[in-house]
Order: sequence, then structure tokens, then C-alpha cells
Amino acid sequence: MEILQLLEASPLFFFIATGALGLVVGSFLNVVIHRLPIIMNTTWTQECREHLGEPPAESADQPRFNLLTPASRCPHCGHLISAIENIPVVSYLFLKGRCSACAATISPRYPIVEAVTAVLSVVTAVHFGYSLQTVTALLFTWALVPLFLIDFDHQILPDSITLPLLWVGLFLSLFDVFVDSHSSIIGALAGYLSLWSIYHLFKLLTGKEGMGYGDFKLLAAIGAWVGWQALPVVILFSSVVGAVIGISLIVIKGRHHSQPIPFGPFLAAAGWMTLLWGNDIIQLYLQ
Repeated sequence: MEILQLLEASPLFFFIATGALGLVVGSFLNVVIHRLPIIMNTTWTQECREHLGEPPAESADQPRFNLLTPASRCPHCGHLISAIENIPVVSYLFLKGRCSACAATISPRYPIVEAVTAVLSVVTAVHFGYSLQTVTALLFTWALVPLFLIDFDHQILPDSITLPLLWVGLFLSLFDVFVDSHSSIIGALAGYLSLWSIYHLFKLLTGKEGMGYGDFKLLAAIGAWVGWQALPVVILFSSVVGAVIGISLIVIKGRHHSQPIPFGPFLAAAGWMTLLWGNDIIQLYLQ
């Protein structure tokens, strides 16, 4: 209770604590980003083999692999990463970006994800202040970070993240945390059906698939959080950013126009911005 009172009484302490928590969560999100696609691929492979009546590809005595086990190791030498080597951002700087055992280079992406998660968390806390909105908006933020990077890397949006995000958004609408239930339910329906319609229209006209079903679910989840009124802002943000980045990749890096670019990262970024500033943008437009 004393800690909660201190968080409420001291905005500075509240922001620092939120940033520190964001660093820790960002460290865990690195694990999610790396392991969840592997877990999904393993599950799909096992299900396909079972459907075809083939024996399991893995033996029963093989060690478990999930988000918690086994402990993190260096991918080059297998060195078990100790707790002191796993302090977000600090350990990377102390080790100068190299494994303490084999001196192999550690990807700078790990501390970047930790730092970005912490920054997004603090921005969220500053915007909503000491409130229930901050707690729930942090959950929203932390869910979008792995969705952004997993879709960027593998062009998949895991149901294990998007569907809970959808249901939590609908549940919060019962208490008018961000929007009322009417706006949330219609937002979820409109979010899913809008991209679903575009997908099938594009496929009918071109014979190609312009996006995946994960994009429908993600926009439905975002719609449940921000309401149907803010969906045009989400779609506008994501489309503009996606178009700018897509054209830049074609012009600057010579990327072929037929090479697919995942839409999920742009939806995730637009959804986060809309949750924080969507109402302000709508009011500015109406004025």
C-alpha cells in the first residue's frame, strides 16, 4: 500500500518505476519474439504429421521448449546466460555487445527492444497518469511490440496474442475504461470485416492475397480498444506509413514491388498512437 501511495503521490517516481518495469518486460518480449514463431512452427509440424498419420518428429525425451524453458543461452557457444548478464540494456553495455564466453557479437536488437518498450511504457504513463487506463494501456502496448516484430520477421500474427487482446478490449468496454461496449463491439466487427472485405475484393480482382487473416484479427482487437469511431484514424495512419515505407524500400533499396511487405507492424503502430491520441486527432479534424 505504501508503494502504491508513493506512486500516486510522486509522478516522477511513477514514471521511473514504469520505465524500469518496461525494461524488464522488454527483456521478456525478446524471448517471446524469438521463441513464439519456433513454438508455432513446431506445433504446426506436429499437427500436420498427426493428420497424415506419420510418427512424431520429436522424441518424448527431448527437453521442453517454451517461453520459460530452457534458460537463455548464447546461440554460438551455448553459454548459459547468468542473471547478471541478463540485466536489460545495462548488461549489453557492460559486455560491450559480446558474449562473455566466446566473444561472439550479440545482436543490438535485444537492447533496442528493451529500450523502446521502456520508452513506450513511460509515454503511456505520462499520457494517462496514475490510473486504471495506464495499467491496461501498458498491457496493450506490450502486446503490440511482439506482434510488430514477429510479423515483420515472419509475416505472421500469432492468435495467442491477437485473440486475448481482442477479448480484453471487449471486457474493458464493460467498465468504459477507454470506450463503451457499443463502440467496442462495433469496432471489433468493423475492424475485422473492413479488412476481410478488402482482402476478398482484392483477391477477386487480382487473384492474389493482399494480406493475411492475422491482419483482420489485429484490427478487430484494436477496434475493440479504441472503438469504431477511431478506426478511420487507425487505417489512415497505417496506410500512410505503410505506403511511405513501401515506396522508400522500392526506391532506395531497389526492393521489387511484388515482394510482400507485412501490414501488421503498421497496424500495431497506428493502433498504439490512436489509443493515446486518437480522440485528440478526431477533435482536431472536426474543428
